[in-house]
Amino acid sequence: MTDVLRAGGLDAEVTGVRYEPVGTGQTAVSYRFHLDGRGADGGGAPASLVVKMAAGAPDVRRRLRSAYRNEVGFYAYFAHRAAIRTPRCWYAAVSDDLLRFTLVLDDAYPAEAGSQLDGCSPARATIAVRNLAGLHAPFWNAENLGGEEGFGKDAPLGRDTAWPVRADERGMAYLGKVVTAAAAEFTERYREQLEPEDAETLLRAAALVSGWGRHTATRHSLIHGDYRLDNLLFTGDSDVQAVDWQTLEIGFPGRDLAYFLSTALAPAQRRAQEVELVAAYHDQLVEYGVTGYSGADCFEDYRRGMLQGPLITMIGCVYASAPRTDSSDRMFLSMATNAARAIRDLGVLDLLSASA
Repeated sequence: MTDVLRAGGLDAEVTGVRYEPVGTGQTAVSYRFHLDGRGADGGGAPASLVVKMAAGAPDVRRRLRSAYRNEVGFYAYFAHRAAIRTPRCWYAAVSDDLLRFTLVLDDAYPAEAGSQLDGCSPARATIAVRNLAGLHAPFWNAENLGGEEGFGKDAPLGRDTAWPVRADERGMAYLGKVVTAAAAEFTERYREQLEPEDAETLLRAAALVSGWGRHTATRHSLIHGDYRLDNLLFTGDSDVQAVDWQTLEIGFPGRDLAYFLSTALAPAQRRAQEVELVAAYHDQLVEYGVTGYSGADCFEDYRRGMLQGPLITMIGCVYASAPRTDSSDRMFLSMATNAARAIRDLGVLDLLSASA
Protein backbone atom coordinates (compact mmCIF):
# COMPACT_ATOMS: atom_id res chain seq x y z
CA MET A 1 0.00 0.00 0.00
CA THR A 2 2.89 2.35 0.62
CA ASP A 3 4.08 1.88 -2.97
CA VAL A 4 0.56 2.41 -4.31
CA LEU A 5 0.11 5.69 -2.45
CA ARG A 6 3.54 6.98 -3.35
CA ALA A 7 2.99 6.13 -7.02
CA GLY A 8 -0.13 8.27 -6.77
CA GLY A 9 1.85 11.23 -5.47
CA LEU A 10 1.20 10.89 -1.74
CA ASP A 11 4.35 10.90 0.40
CA ALA A 12 3.05 8.48 3.00
CA GLU A 13 4.09 5.25 4.66
CA VAL A 14 1.55 2.59 5.59
CA THR A 15 2.54 1.00 8.90
CA GLY A 16 -0.47 -1.23 9.51
CA VAL A 17 -3.42 -2.74 7.66
CA ARG A 18 -6.64 -4.50 8.56
CA TYR A 19 -9.47 -5.30 6.18
CA GLU A 20 -12.95 -6.70 5.84
CA PRO A 21 -15.09 -7.68 2.85
CA VAL A 22 -17.56 -5.05 1.68
CA GLY A 23 -18.90 -6.70 -1.43
CA THR A 24 -18.79 -10.29 -2.65
CA GLY A 25 -20.32 -11.41 -5.91
CA GLN A 26 -20.02 -13.95 -8.68
CA THR A 27 -17.62 -11.79 -10.69
CA ALA A 28 -15.65 -9.62 -8.25
CA VAL A 29 -14.91 -9.14 -4.57
CA SER A 30 -14.21 -5.90 -2.72
CA TYR A 31 -12.46 -5.24 0.59
CA ARG A 32 -12.19 -2.16 2.75
CA PHE A 33 -8.60 -1.73 3.89
CA HIS A 34 -8.13 0.32 7.07
CA LEU A 35 -4.69 1.91 7.00
CA ASP A 36 -2.37 3.13 9.71
CA GLY A 37 0.40 5.37 8.46
CA ARG A 38 2.33 8.55 8.53
CA GLY A 39 3.35 11.07 5.93
CA ALA A 40 5.35 14.17 5.24
CA ASP A 41 4.33 17.54 6.66
CA GLY A 42 2.10 15.92 9.23
CA GLY A 43 -0.05 14.25 6.61
CA GLY A 44 -0.71 10.56 6.43
CA ALA A 45 -2.25 7.73 4.51
CA PRO A 46 -6.00 7.76 3.84
CA ALA A 47 -7.94 6.21 6.71
CA SER A 48 -9.27 3.55 4.34
CA LEU A 49 -9.23 2.41 0.72
CA VAL A 50 -11.32 -0.09 -1.23
CA VAL A 51 -9.63 -2.91 -3.14
CA LYS A 52 -11.64 -4.64 -5.85
CA MET A 53 -10.47 -7.88 -7.50
CA ALA A 54 -11.75 -10.53 -9.87
CA ALA A 55 -13.56 -13.48 -8.35
CA GLY A 56 -15.32 -16.61 -9.50
CA ALA A 57 -14.48 -19.80 -11.33
CA PRO A 58 -12.17 -19.70 -14.38
CA ASP A 59 -15.03 -20.23 -16.83
CA VAL A 60 -16.92 -17.29 -15.32
CA ARG A 61 -13.83 -15.09 -15.54
CA ARG A 62 -13.28 -16.02 -19.18
CA ARG A 63 -16.78 -14.83 -20.02
CA LEU A 64 -16.08 -11.56 -18.22
CA ARG A 65 -12.70 -10.68 -19.71
CA SER A 66 -14.13 -7.75 -21.63
CA ALA A 67 -15.82 -6.45 -18.48
CA TYR A 68 -12.56 -6.61 -16.53
CA ARG A 69 -10.73 -4.82 -19.33
CA ASN A 70 -13.40 -2.12 -19.46
CA GLU A 71 -13.30 -1.31 -15.77
CA VAL A 72 -9.52 -1.23 -15.46
CA GLY A 73 -9.24 0.65 -18.74
CA PHE A 74 -11.67 3.34 -17.66
CA TYR A 75 -9.70 4.14 -14.53
CA ALA A 76 -6.34 3.83 -16.27
CA TYR A 77 -7.06 5.87 -19.40
CA PHE A 78 -10.24 7.90 -19.11
CA ALA A 79 -11.12 8.76 -15.51
CA HIS A 80 -8.58 11.57 -15.26
CA ARG A 81 -9.94 13.16 -18.46
CA ALA A 82 -13.60 12.88 -17.52
CA ALA A 83 -15.54 15.37 -15.42
CA ILE A 84 -17.82 12.70 -13.96
CA ARG A 85 -17.50 12.11 -10.23
CA THR A 86 -16.08 8.68 -9.50
CA PRO A 87 -13.81 7.37 -6.73
CA ARG A 88 -10.15 8.27 -7.21
CA CYS A 89 -8.17 5.31 -8.48
CA TRP A 90 -4.74 4.77 -6.92
CA TYR A 91 -3.91 1.59 -8.81
CA ALA A 92 -5.44 -0.25 -11.78
CA ALA A 93 -4.03 -3.40 -13.37
CA VAL A 94 -5.27 -6.38 -15.33
CA SER A 95 -3.38 -9.57 -16.18
CA ASP A 96 -2.29 -10.28 -19.75
CA ASP A 97 -4.95 -12.98 -20.07
CA LEU A 98 -7.60 -10.62 -18.64
CA LEU A 99 -8.63 -13.17 -16.01
CA ARG A 100 -7.39 -11.18 -13.01
CA PHE A 101 -7.60 -7.49 -12.15
CA THR A 102 -6.97 -5.24 -9.18
CA LEU A 103 -8.30 -1.76 -8.46
CA VAL A 104 -7.38 0.36 -5.45
CA LEU A 105 -9.94 3.12 -5.02
CA ASP A 106 -10.78 5.87 -2.58
CA ASP A 107 -13.31 4.72 -0.01
CA ALA A 108 -16.54 6.59 -0.70
CA TYR A 109 -17.94 5.89 2.80
CA PRO A 110 -20.34 7.16 4.14
CA ALA A 111 -21.86 7.40 0.66
CA GLU A 112 -24.52 4.78 0.00
CA ALA A 113 -25.57 3.06 -3.20
CA GLY A 114 -28.92 3.94 -4.67
CA SER A 115 -31.67 1.36 -5.03
CA GLN A 116 -33.64 0.55 -8.16
CA LEU A 117 -36.53 -0.64 -6.00
CA ASP A 118 -36.64 2.50 -3.86
CA GLY A 119 -36.17 4.97 -6.71
CA CYS A 120 -34.76 8.40 -6.01
CA SER A 121 -35.74 11.95 -5.14
CA PRO A 122 -35.84 14.76 -7.71
CA ALA A 123 -32.70 16.21 -6.12
CA ARG A 124 -30.78 12.96 -6.53
CA ALA A 125 -32.02 12.48 -10.07
CA THR A 126 -30.79 15.98 -10.90
CA ILE A 127 -27.28 15.49 -9.56
CA ALA A 128 -27.13 12.09 -11.27
CA VAL A 129 -27.93 13.46 -14.74
CA ARG A 130 -25.56 16.39 -14.26
CA ASN A 131 -22.86 13.93 -13.25
CA LEU A 132 -23.58 11.88 -16.37
CA ALA A 133 -22.95 14.95 -18.52
CA GLY A 134 -19.48 15.02 -16.99
CA LEU A 135 -18.76 11.68 -18.66
CA HIS A 136 -20.19 12.52 -22.06
CA ALA A 137 -19.05 16.11 -22.59
CA PRO A 138 -15.23 15.65 -22.58
CA PHE A 139 -15.47 12.93 -25.25
CA TRP A 140 -18.34 14.40 -27.29
CA ASN A 141 -17.92 13.32 -30.94
CA ALA A 142 -14.20 12.92 -30.27
CA GLU A 143 -12.09 11.43 -33.04
CA ASN A 144 -9.76 8.50 -32.36
CA LEU A 145 -11.59 7.68 -29.14
CA GLY A 146 -10.19 4.18 -28.93
CA GLY A 147 -7.15 1.98 -28.98
CA GLU A 148 -5.76 3.73 -25.93
CA GLU A 149 -2.05 3.00 -26.05
CA GLY A 150 -2.78 -0.53 -27.24
CA PHE A 151 -4.51 -1.40 -23.97
CA GLY A 152 -5.34 -5.09 -23.93
CA LYS A 153 -3.84 -5.79 -27.35
CA ASP A 154 -1.60 -8.54 -26.02
CA ALA A 155 -4.48 -10.32 -24.31
CA PRO A 156 -6.45 -13.10 -26.03
CA LEU A 157 -9.53 -10.91 -26.23
CA GLY A 158 -7.58 -7.90 -27.41
CA ARG A 159 -5.76 -9.13 -30.48
CA ASP A 160 -8.70 -8.75 -32.83
CA THR A 161 -10.94 -6.50 -30.77
CA ALA A 162 -10.66 -2.72 -30.65
CA TRP A 163 -11.03 -1.12 -27.26
CA PRO A 164 -13.24 0.49 -26.20
CA VAL A 165 -15.85 -1.33 -28.26
CA ARG A 166 -17.78 0.97 -30.59
CA ALA A 167 -21.53 0.41 -30.81
CA ASP A 168 -21.97 0.44 -34.60
CA GLU A 169 -24.68 -0.99 -36.83
CA ARG A 170 -22.97 -4.38 -37.02
CA GLY A 171 -22.74 -4.57 -33.25
CA MET A 172 -26.37 -3.61 -32.88
CA ALA A 173 -27.39 -6.32 -35.32
CA TYR A 174 -25.67 -8.89 -33.11
CA LEU A 175 -27.19 -7.41 -29.94
CA GLY A 176 -30.57 -7.59 -31.63
CA LYS A 177 -30.32 -11.37 -31.85
CA VAL A 178 -29.21 -11.65 -28.23
CA VAL A 179 -31.91 -9.40 -26.80
CA THR A 180 -34.66 -10.95 -28.94
CA ALA A 181 -33.89 -14.33 -27.39
CA ALA A 182 -33.61 -12.76 -23.94
CA ALA A 183 -36.96 -10.99 -24.35
CA ALA A 184 -38.73 -14.22 -25.21
CA GLU A 185 -37.36 -15.89 -22.08
CA PHE A 186 -37.90 -12.83 -19.87
CA THR A 187 -41.55 -12.38 -20.82
CA GLU A 188 -42.17 -16.10 -20.38
CA ARG A 189 -40.41 -16.21 -17.00
CA TYR A 190 -42.46 -13.31 -15.66
CA ARG A 191 -45.69 -13.86 -17.58
CA GLU A 192 -47.72 -13.91 -14.33
CA GLN A 193 -46.25 -10.61 -13.11
CA LEU A 194 -46.10 -8.63 -16.36
CA GLU A 195 -49.08 -6.73 -17.70
CA PRO A 196 -49.79 -7.91 -21.26
CA GLU A 197 -49.18 -4.40 -22.57
CA ASP A 198 -45.74 -4.29 -20.93
CA ALA A 199 -44.81 -7.73 -22.26
CA GLU A 200 -45.79 -6.69 -25.78
CA THR A 201 -43.76 -3.47 -25.48
CA LEU A 202 -40.68 -5.37 -24.33
CA LEU A 203 -40.92 -7.85 -27.20
CA ARG A 204 -41.42 -5.10 -29.78
CA ALA A 205 -38.57 -3.06 -28.33
CA ALA A 206 -36.23 -6.05 -28.53
CA ALA A 207 -37.14 -6.55 -32.19
CA LEU A 208 -36.03 -2.98 -32.94
CA VAL A 209 -32.54 -3.28 -31.45
CA SER A 210 -31.00 -4.82 -34.59
CA GLY A 211 -31.76 -1.64 -36.55
CA TRP A 212 -31.14 0.77 -33.68
CA GLY A 213 -27.75 1.78 -35.02
CA ARG A 214 -29.39 3.62 -37.93
CA HIS A 215 -31.12 5.92 -35.45
CA THR A 216 -28.17 6.52 -33.12
CA ALA A 217 -25.27 7.28 -35.46
CA THR A 218 -25.57 11.07 -35.30
CA ARG A 219 -23.20 11.52 -32.33
CA HIS A 220 -21.05 9.50 -30.00
CA SER A 221 -19.13 9.69 -26.76
CA LEU A 222 -17.81 7.41 -24.07
CA ILE A 223 -20.84 5.86 -22.37
CA HIS A 224 -21.19 3.99 -19.10
CA GLY A 225 -23.71 1.48 -20.44
CA ASP A 226 -25.25 0.61 -17.05
CA TYR A 227 -25.80 4.02 -15.44
CA ARG A 228 -28.46 3.12 -12.88
CA LEU A 229 -29.13 3.77 -9.22
CA ASP A 230 -27.40 0.63 -7.96
CA ASN A 231 -24.17 1.84 -9.60
CA LEU A 232 -24.30 5.31 -8.04
CA LEU A 233 -23.00 6.26 -4.58
CA PHE A 234 -24.91 9.14 -3.00
CA THR A 235 -23.87 11.37 -0.12
CA GLY A 236 -27.17 12.92 0.86
CA ASP A 237 -28.69 14.89 -2.00
CA SER A 238 -25.54 16.88 -2.72
CA ASP A 239 -22.99 14.48 -4.18
CA VAL A 240 -22.91 11.36 -6.33
CA GLN A 241 -20.14 9.12 -7.66
CA ALA A 242 -20.44 6.56 -10.44
CA VAL A 243 -18.91 3.09 -10.12
CA ASP A 244 -18.90 -0.26 -11.94
CA TRP A 245 -17.52 0.49 -15.39
CA GLN A 246 -17.67 -3.02 -16.87
CA THR A 247 -20.03 -1.97 -19.68
CA LEU A 248 -17.96 0.98 -20.95
CA GLU A 249 -18.15 1.56 -24.71
CA ILE A 250 -18.18 4.22 -27.41
CA GLY A 251 -21.81 4.85 -28.20
CA PHE A 252 -24.82 7.13 -28.39
CA PRO A 253 -24.97 9.35 -25.27
CA GLY A 254 -28.76 9.34 -25.19
CA ARG A 255 -28.65 5.68 -24.24
CA ASP A 256 -27.18 6.43 -20.79
CA LEU A 257 -29.62 9.26 -20.12
CA ALA A 258 -32.67 7.29 -21.22
CA TYR A 259 -31.61 4.20 -19.29
CA PHE A 260 -31.16 6.11 -16.06
CA LEU A 261 -34.38 8.11 -16.16
CA SER A 262 -36.59 5.32 -17.50
CA THR A 263 -35.48 2.77 -14.90
CA ALA A 264 -34.80 4.96 -11.85
CA LEU A 265 -38.09 6.84 -11.76
CA ALA A 266 -41.60 5.47 -11.38
CA PRO A 267 -43.75 6.38 -14.39
CA ALA A 268 -45.70 9.19 -12.72
CA GLN A 269 -42.55 10.78 -11.34
CA ARG A 270 -40.74 10.47 -14.67
CA ARG A 271 -43.62 12.03 -16.60
CA ALA A 272 -43.67 14.98 -14.20
CA GLN A 273 -39.90 15.55 -14.13
CA GLU A 274 -38.29 14.25 -17.33
CA VAL A 275 -38.40 17.52 -19.27
CA GLU A 276 -36.68 19.35 -16.42
CA LEU A 277 -34.15 16.55 -15.89
CA VAL A 278 -33.21 16.28 -19.57
CA ALA A 279 -32.78 20.07 -19.57
CA ALA A 280 -30.50 19.84 -16.51
CA TYR A 281 -28.35 17.28 -18.32
CA HIS A 282 -28.25 19.46 -21.45
CA ASP A 283 -27.37 22.58 -19.47
CA GLN A 284 -24.44 20.74 -17.92
CA LEU A 285 -23.21 19.58 -21.34
CA VAL A 286 -23.23 23.18 -22.54
CA GLU A 287 -21.45 24.32 -19.39
CA TYR A 288 -18.71 21.77 -20.13
CA GLY A 289 -18.32 23.15 -23.65
CA VAL A 290 -20.56 21.09 -25.95
CA THR A 291 -21.77 23.30 -28.81
CA GLY A 292 -24.18 22.95 -31.73
CA TYR A 293 -26.51 20.77 -29.70
CA SER A 294 -29.92 22.19 -28.81
CA GLY A 295 -32.23 21.26 -25.98
CA ALA A 296 -34.68 19.90 -28.56
CA ASP A 297 -31.93 17.70 -30.02
CA CYS A 298 -31.16 16.43 -26.55
CA PHE A 299 -34.75 15.45 -25.80
CA GLU A 300 -35.01 13.69 -29.15
CA ASP A 301 -31.84 11.74 -28.33
CA TYR A 302 -33.38 10.85 -24.97
CA ARG A 303 -36.29 9.30 -26.85
CA ARG A 304 -33.99 7.51 -29.30
CA GLY A 305 -31.95 6.05 -26.46
CA MET A 306 -34.91 4.36 -24.78
CA LEU A 307 -34.16 0.82 -25.98
CA GLN A 308 -31.25 0.74 -23.53
CA GLY A 309 -33.64 -0.02 -20.66
CA PRO A 310 -35.10 -3.26 -22.06
CA LEU A 311 -31.76 -4.20 -23.63
CA ILE A 312 -29.67 -4.14 -20.46
CA THR A 313 -32.45 -5.26 -18.13
CA MET A 314 -33.49 -8.37 -20.04
CA ILE A 315 -29.99 -9.46 -21.04
CA GLY A 316 -28.78 -8.85 -17.48
CA CYS A 317 -31.64 -10.87 -16.06
CA VAL A 318 -31.62 -13.84 -18.42
CA TYR A 319 -27.85 -14.29 -18.67
CA ALA A 320 -26.90 -13.36 -15.09
CA SER A 321 -24.28 -15.57 -13.47
CA ALA A 322 -25.56 -14.73 -9.97
CA PRO A 323 -28.29 -16.93 -8.45
CA ARG A 324 -31.86 -15.77 -8.98
CA THR A 325 -33.47 -14.26 -5.85
CA ASP A 326 -36.77 -12.59 -4.93
CA SER A 327 -34.92 -9.28 -4.69
CA SER A 328 -33.36 -9.62 -8.14
CA ASP A 329 -36.73 -10.61 -9.62
CA ARG A 330 -38.33 -7.49 -8.17
CA MET A 331 -35.48 -5.30 -9.38
CA PHE A 332 -35.58 -6.60 -12.96
CA LEU A 333 -39.36 -6.37 -13.08
CA SER A 334 -39.30 -2.81 -11.78
CA MET A 335 -36.71 -1.76 -14.35
CA ALA A 336 -38.45 -3.53 -17.23
CA THR A 337 -41.94 -2.23 -16.50
CA ASN A 338 -40.74 1.32 -15.89
CA ALA A 339 -38.81 1.23 -19.17
CA ALA A 340 -41.77 -0.23 -21.08
CA ARG A 341 -44.06 2.53 -19.90
CA ALA A 342 -41.51 5.20 -20.81
CA ILE A 343 -41.25 3.71 -24.29
CA ARG A 344 -45.02 3.96 -24.75
CA ASP A 345 -45.31 7.42 -23.22
CA LEU A 346 -42.64 8.81 -25.56
CA GLY A 347 -43.80 7.08 -28.74
CA VAL A 348 -40.48 5.30 -29.10
CA LEU A 349 -41.72 2.27 -31.02
CA ASP A 350 -43.16 4.42 -33.80
CA LEU A 351 -40.10 6.69 -33.79
CA LEU A 352 -37.65 3.82 -34.22
CA SER A 353 -39.83 1.85 -36.61
CA ALA A 354 -39.55 4.68 -39.13
CA SER A 355 -36.77 4.42 -41.68
CA ALA A 356 -33.58 6.33 -40.89
